[in-house]
Amino acid sequence: MLKNDMLEKWDRENFFHPSTHLADFARGDIPHRVVTGGQGCHITDREGNRLLDAFAGLYCVNVGYGRQDIAEAIAAQAKELAYYHSYVGHGTEASITLSKMILDRAPDHMSKVYFGLGGSDANETNIKLVWYYNNIMGRPEKKKIISRWRGYHGSGLVTGSLTGLELFHKKFDLPLAQILHTDAPYYYRRADGSQTEAEFTAQCVASLEEMIEREGADTIAAFIGEPVLGTGGIVPPPEGYWDAIQEVLKKHDILLIADEVVTGFGRLGTMFGSTHYGLEPDIITIAKGLTSAYAPLSGSIVSDKVWAVLEQGTDENGPIGHGWTYSAHPIGAAAGVANLKLIDELGLVQNAGETGAYLNKVMAEAVGGHAHVGEVRGEGMLCAVELVQDRDSRAAFEASEKVGPRIVAALLEQGVIARAMPQGDILGYAPPFCLTTAEADEVAGKTAKAIETVLG
Repeated sequence: MLKNDMLEKWDRENFFHPSTHLADFARGDIPHRVVTGGQGCHITDREGNRLLDAFAGLYCVNVGYGRQDIAEAIAAQAKELAYYHSYVGHGTEASITLSKMILDRAPDHMSKVYFGLGGSDANETNIKLVWYYNNIMGRPEKKKIISRWRGYHGSGLVTGSLTGLELFHKKFDLPLAQILHTDAPYYYRRADGSQTEAEFTAQCVASLEEMIEREGADTIAAFIGEPVLGTGGIVPPPEGYWDAIQEVLKKHDILLIADEVVTGFGRLGTMFGSTHYGLEPDIITIAKGLTSAYAPLSGSIVSDKVWAVLEQGTDENGPIGHGWTYSAHPIGAAAGVANLKLIDELGLVQNAGETGAYLNKVMAEAVGGHAHVGEVRGEGMLCAVELVQDRDSRAAFEASEKVGPRIVAALLEQGVIARAMPQGDILGYAPPFCLTTAEADEVAGKTAKAIETVLG
């Protein structure tokens, strides 16, 4: 394609890119890419490159690219009614329909959906609701939130605090004082290599109990966690983890927020990660897979228990003082309705489970024996490859060597997109649910070649 425009210059001079080394990009040290189209599991750019997107954007284009059913639903809604607010009982056919579709798929004890635009604002909503809940319950001191190291829950003030990754705290004066962090359920990185999964789970639970004892259960409002750690390394929980954690939370009357921004709507081969692991959350966070990112939309699903207290609060204090201008935006809601219909019609939840298991299998076969691959792990349509300097000791490479980013770059040269995960040399994969076994073979085979290119 002949390019005689100023797009790259405008990009570097005007566009503030998220999660980017700003100075390197402005200097031209980071490549500039303009994505122009997509179909299935592939995107195309204006250089004519066709790339297999093995990370589904940011784990979000679950139905794949180029789905005309969703595009047409968005266009039809925009033509009929592009916007109206949802304050004071207003709604649209799309927002009301989507609410019912979500509750029909959620665990039985969930009651209502509050809509936002992204996972960060949904988790901001969740914490406000938890604080409101405890004030209505007459427990004004019960406000601290326990998150986990390596968890990811957003980039706002509260949500960036909940996130347990250094990059999201450094120089931002985070985390805020009311946010605590307990151990990550990261079995591969256990300090005692001789521990079984069950013993490591017991250690995580003991650490949580110690924190609750130290802080006082009457000061702790909620515990937030992803069913599978996502950005922190794509780490499924160890044996018995969620059952044991929930027992502790129930004992101390601490609410559970299940952050299902990544796992919701099929990524684990089940509609919700909560169902997959037997969680009984008080609030569920949803976003990415709700619309497969065809339009921005998020949600906070509140349980029957929480909803009853919210109703009581408005009887006592008047309308609840929380709202976003774009809550339940009709275009996002229309995209959500079309997306969930498509997931059902194409059997994508089942494919995510079956082809995801195949991807994990062939990835383990392709790279699991390499001298610098410490672990291949995953669940459903999530997979990670952790790279180490030494397999026996699990010693990591020096961060300055940038092993993960170099391998991801070598993989990109072969036409496959993976993600270099933060705080470690971890290759992350979260393809669209429509991935085929042939595409899974391609991802695994090219990953092996990329590792060989960088590490020998």
